[in-house]
Amino acid sequence: MSEPDRIVRLKTVLARTGLSRSTIDRKIAEGTFPAQIKLSINGVGWRESDVNRWVGDPGAWRQERQV
Repeated sequence: MSEPDRIVRLKTVLARTGLSRSTIDRKIAEGTFPAQIKLSINGVGWRESDVNRWVGDPGAWRQERQV
């Protein structure tokens, strides 16, 4: 059985990617970085599997359309 997907916060995403917050925001808007998930009124996080997939091949990331 596979492990459940964890949610990671901004500090972890910044450390794993080496990107700045403004670069992450720009890449999300372009669709070339995983979008964050709203956790609460002021809290967001990212699926760890999405961040790991982006780190593995940043050039190949394209946001999958949610229908």
